[in-house]
Amino acid sequence: MSKGIKILIIVAVVILVILFPLIGSYNKMVRLDQSVKQSESDIDTQLQRRSDLIPNLIATVKGYATQEKSIFTELADARSKLAGAQNLTQKAEADNQLSGSLSRLLMIVENYPDLKSNQNFRDLSITLEGTENRIGIARKDYNIKVGEYNGVTRSFPNSIIAGIFRFDPKPYYKAAEGSKEVPKVDFSMGK
Repeated sequence: MSKGIKILIIVAVVILVILFPLIGSYNKMVRLDQSVKQSESDIDTQLQRRSDLIPNLIATVKGYATQEKSIFTELADARSKLAGAQNLTQKAEADNQLSGSLSRLLMIVENYPDLKSNQNFRDLSITLEGTENRIGIARKDYNIKVGEYNGVTRSFPNSIIAGIFRFDPKPYYKAAEGSKEVPKVDFSMGK
């Protein structure tokens, strides 16, 4: 074998040794990016589920609490804001506004013992409580996946590949100040 062919083979092997880990890193970042997008979609699904429950809850409560009109308007506005949110930050803000409005609605419900004993209201409240739990889990899963993605894309030498292919850091799903807890849903039968 000639000296030129040996050098060519050595150069090709060196290029492959360098290229394969880069390809592997790129593919890992793509998988993590898709995982983050899937988790964000899971949050959207649960937020939509909660948003879809609200009209039924409002209709049930309206029959008992007709003088509480401002809370119904507030809930409608919050649902509209969530439906129109374009990015994760806007969704988080709208989600927090909607959670706050739901909390106020549930406090109003305490003044209506007949409403708390209404079967339709109880069924809706149980579904809402389950949905709030699912939203919390979806947020947690999203943040875990964002942490993994950001960790991989910021570590060396992956950070170089991430910079070249524009794997930008992903934002965490953060609660607004003052809304660190999921609204307390307590529909226990009157005392």
